[in-house]
Amino acid sequence: MDKIVFGFLGTTLDAGFNAARWERWRPTVSLCQQEDVLIHKLVLFHGGGKGELLKLVAADIQRVSPETVVEPVLMPIKDPWDFVEVYSALHDFVRRYPFDTQAHEYLVHITTGTHVAQICLFLLTEARYFPAKLLQTSPPQRGGYPDTGQVAVVDLDLSQYNQLAARFEEERQEDLSFLKFGIATKNAKFNRTIEEIEQVALRSQTPILLTGPTGAGKSFLARRIYELKKSKHQLQGDFIDVNCATLRGDGAMSALFGHVKGSFTGALQARAGYLKAADDGLLFLDEIGELGLDEQAMLLKAIEEKRFFPMGSDKEVASDFQLIAGTHRDLAQDVRAGRFREDLFARINTWLYTLPGLKDRREDIEPNLDFELDRIANQLGKKVRFNSDAKKVYLQYAMDMGTEWSGNFRDLSASLLRMATLADGGRIDMPNAERELQRLQHRQRQSDSERSAKQQALDHPDWLALQVELDAFDQVQLAYVVQVCRETTSLSEAGRRLFQRSRQEKKISNDADRLRKYLAKFDLSFNQIRQW
Repeated sequence: MDKIVFGFLGTTLDAGFNAARWERWRPTVSLCQQEDVLIHKLVLFHGGGKGELLKLVAADIQRVSPETVVEPVLMPIKDPWDFVEVYSALHDFVRRYPFDTQAHEYLVHITTGTHVAQICLFLLTEARYFPAKLLQTSPPQRGGYPDTGQVAVVDLDLSQYNQLAARFEEERQEDLSFLKFGIATKNAKFNRTIEEIEQVALRSQTPILLTGPTGAGKSFLARRIYELKKSKHQLQGDFIDVNCATLRGDGAMSALFGHVKGSFTGALQARAGYLKAADDGLLFLDEIGELGLDEQAMLLKAIEEKRFFPMGSDKEVASDFQLIAGTHRDLAQDVRAGRFREDLFARINTWLYTLPGLKDRREDIEPNLDFELDRIANQLGKKVRFNSDAKKVYLQYAMDMGTEWSGNFRDLSASLLRMATLADGGRIDMPNAERELQRLQHRQRQSDSERSAKQQALDHPDWLALQVELDAFDQVQLAYVVQVCRETTSLSEAGRRLFQRSRQEKKISNDADRLRKYLAKFDLSFNQIRQW
């Protein structure tokens, strides 16, 4: 990779205008004379008052190393011994610089400049603002200079520098705002959660587990965590988003861990898999509770060892990925029920955060409106806003404690998309809002009716009499089967839902027959349950 070096022009050490300068050790020029270190670009910070010296040093570098491009950068520092001023100037520069660690190797030369400049370069590199290695040069051993220079004592207790502390806090608030999509959320609990996630994300590579109802924003937050870490040069690879609920059987193994050609029927080509694709990046496994026990075992090994076997291969593959897992399930309950491995749960459970649903963040509905409308504007190609009266009526319903929002922020986004699509002149007016409220109210009545029907079934005399004869385990299991039968229109459809996973392991699946036999154990039938 090309080497790019950052350093200060040494106004004393690099000086010299006559031929005798070639007999002296000049750090910046000597750096480019090293036979085993080819510098492709030298970013040279200077204060602006040594123009002739800058031109001479650049010309001398061109003479000894024609391959090196010198890029002067004006660093207007009034007092080069003022720690706050020097650090702030370098900090501003490094936050704007377009680092690309995939294409370039970065080095920071700390030999030239004042002691304060050298210390600031060290601190910024140590904190990974410069994603680089430190480079120290020194004169030949036989060299020496009678001038001992100046001695300055620099207090490195950064806590006393209120200006720097304020800058750090300002940057942290920017990071928090980034994780919240720039939305001024008002929910105190959610804000505390995001504050801790920001700290953990930037200080740890340990897996993070995000729980919460469907539509609470787990996938969005995982991507923002990735983008934040990548902006700090902590990740170089890609963000790989996987919905584990879509992975089944051999397809799950292949999708996650890859396979070699011919490892199973239909494996016509080798496949790298999601874990390998996430190398040096972030892997988000949404609905991790849907993975089978075999996949869970292999995932645990991959998390702990950063190595795994693709399907059909006897050679391990390495992938240094960071993991965020998401689920709407109670994984602790799944562990107790034997559906989720206890050791994997312990491994991903170090940092557990529950994202509240929309019903628990009603005060954040209003701040989310403009954010969602801006996002929708990119989708529709037009900017849409509420009329004040329409917004008032919509918010009154949206924030009411009786409004469900069962799909959480996805439901809210879909509702706003419908209104924005139908908005004339870029404005959501009162008729538009009222039509949408009618849709939402109709859907909620349907949902209430379905819940009522479920409760009616569980209050039926036949069910109540049967409960007395059943163990608690059978009661819970059968109650779920009854619920599925009530929600479907045929015995086959109910069977497919109930045996969705195990049916894939059978060459011939007869879901209706399996369900019929199960119900018969309790002297029940599908039609009987449908009539409750």
